[in-house]
Amino acid sequence: MSVDQWARCSKYIEDALQYAGGTHTIQDVMVAVSEGKAQFFPLDKSAIVTEIVDYPQKSVCRIWLAGGDLDELKDAEVAIAVWAKTHGCDGMEIIGRRGWSRTLSNYRQNSVVLTREI
Repeated sequence: MSVDQWARCSKYIEDALQYAGGTHTIQDVMVAVSEGKAQFFPLDKSAIVTEIVDYPQKSVCRIWLAGGDLDELKDAEVAIAVWAKTHGCDGMEIIGRRGWSRTLSNYRQNSVVLTREI
């Protein structure tokens, strides 16, 4: 991870974290990326953070955080899917707001994540 790229693009990840339910800070994300637990894709006007999830029957590349220019993010998803396949992934998944299902028509909604504070 380039320090310059992180400095330039971390604001997009911070914006996405506002919708993540308070599970991570920007520092937590930076640590995950630096430890190789997550992947950082800096773009011109956006950024994406992914993680590879190994389920018992398959591996998927999860788009965990994405922020910035919507068109650029949609184009990057195609390139990230190619990258993921070369890294042994069988599929892609996105955790995000409901609007992503309207924007990415080649995805289907499999479940809904419900949360509450206790």
